[in-house]
Amino acid sequence: MDRLSDIGTIKSILSRHGFSFSKALGQNFLVNPNVCPEMARLSGAGEGVGVIEIGPGIGVLTAELAKLADKVVSIELDKRLLPVLDETLAGFDNVTIVNGDVMEVDLRKLIEEEFEELDVVVCANLPYYITSPVIMKLLEERLPIRSITVMVQKEAAQRITAPLGTRAAGAVTASVSYYAEAKTLFKVSAGSFMPPPKVDSAVIRLDIRPQPPVSVSDEALMFSVIRASFAQRRKTILNSLSNSLHLGKGDVSAALEKAGVSPTARAEQLTLGEFAAVANALHENNGK
Repeated sequence: MDRLSDIGTIKSILSRHGFSFSKALGQNFLVNPNVCPEMARLSGAGEGVGVIEIGPGIGVLTAELAKLADKVVSIELDKRLLPVLDETLAGFDNVTIVNGDVMEVDLRKLIEEEFEELDVVVCANLPYYITSPVIMKLLEERLPIRSITVMVQKEAAQRITAPLGTRAAGAVTASVSYYAEAKTLFKVSAGSFMPPPKVDSAVIRLDIRPQPPVSVSDEALMFSVIRASFAQRRKTILNSLSNSLHLGKGDVSAALEKAGVSPTARAEQLTLGEFAAVANALHENNGK
C-alpha cells in the first residue's frame, strides 16, 4: 500500500479498524516519508539478508525493509494492529508478522526457523520505555545477527553512543560497547511522528563485534562493577563499588590498585578496559 506516511491515509486506516493509540505501549507512528527509507537502507537490509523488526506499528518501516530484504519478520505486541498490518502489507509476500512480546520471544529459535541461510539484522522503531531492555536482550543473548539499527529517544542515543571516559557515558554505554560498536546515523524530530512525542529521536546502529574488545574472567561480575560504578556516579569509584557491591573499602582499594585505577576516579572517567581490569582484580582477590 502506498502513502503509508500520509497522515490522512493513516487516520483513514486506523479509523476503519477502530484503532486508538496506546500511551502504555508508547505508540507513535512515523509520518515523515523520508525517515523509513533511509533507516531501512542504512540497516543493512538487502539481497541475502533477513530482518527482524520490533513493533511495526502500521507497517511503514516494514514495507521499506521488505522492498530491500529477502525476508522480514516483524514482532508486534498489540493484537489490534494485526488486521491493520494484514491490509497495509498485503502487497508483500516476504513479510511474516509474529504476535508477541519481544522480551519473551525465543529469538534464537525464530532466527533458525525463519531465516535459514540468510544474514540477519535487526531494525526497529523502539518504544522509549523498553529501549534499554530490548537492546540488552538482543546483545546478551549473543544472537547470530550482524547489526541492530534502532530509533530511540535522542538522549538515549547520546548515552549509548557516547565515548567511554566522557561525562556523557553511562552504564549502558559501557555494557553496549562490550558487545558492539555504536554510532548515530541521523536525528529525527518529534514532528515526524503521529502523535508527536515530547522529545526528538535519533537512529543509531550497533555493529556486533565478532569478539569482545576486552578479556574478563567473569562477565557477570564486570557488568555488576559497571552498574555499581554508575549507580552513584558522583562518588569516587572506591565509594561507589564499596557501597553498591557491599565490599570493604580495603578489598576494593586493593583491586583498584591491582587494576591501575585511581580510587578517586569517577565512573564516567573509566574505559571499558579499566572496568574489565577492576572486575578481574576483584575476581582474583576473591579467589584467594
